[in-house]
Amino acid sequence: MTEIVFTKAYFSKSAPSIRECPPETGYEVAFAGRSNAGKSSAINALTNQKLARTSKTPGRTQLINFFNLGENQRLVDLPGYGYAKVSREQKEKWQRDLSEYLQKRQTLQGLVLLMDIRHPLQEFDTTMLNWAKRGHMPVHILLTKADKLSRSQAMKSLFEVQKELKHLGLDKVASVQCFSSLKYTGLDDLKAKLQSWLAPETNPVSEQATEEKPQ
Repeated sequence: MTEIVFTKAYFSKSAPSIRECPPETGYEVAFAGRSNAGKSSAINALTNQKLARTSKTPGRTQLINFFNLGENQRLVDLPGYGYAKVSREQKEKWQRDLSEYLQKRQTLQGLVLLMDIRHPLQEFDTTMLNWAKRGHMPVHILLTKADKLSRSQAMKSLFEVQKELKHLGLDKVASVQCFSSLKYTGLDDLKAKLQSWLAPETNPVSEQATEEKPQ
């Protein structure tokens, strides 16, 4: 298996909806999270470059942004949600687009869901987990900003999230780890998860996926 070089990532395309996404070839992994969860910072730490746009104003990412790692491998930055100062109609449109992307995009191999370790499993987070569950989509949760807590506090939060996932019946869908883009805590674990999703030993998805996800 060829090791992915995440530092070679580069911007490919922005799409307002699933209909404008790149052709369904190869593999991709999406990053999603509330607008203050540190999603762009995590992508930038992963790629060791200012690839995703960060802002002091949460909710700036309003398009589906694609970053190529190679000919058949992509990272996808999904719109942040929660604090963006936009209309209710626009937020509802984002929800529809995210739901459609997660449940119908054939090349999507997994979802990285980012949550502030101090405020995990908010309403939007559980909504995303349930969408992924319906679409048979594996999820890897990053409990971000772990540097804001002591190690014992961070592990306590991790345990509580694992416990709640089991209570919600989502423990078979989602794995979880602590992460800090500032201290690079958990970066190797994230890379290993992405490697397993983006470079599986099966052949990449063709133009016409042979097996569609359940509708």
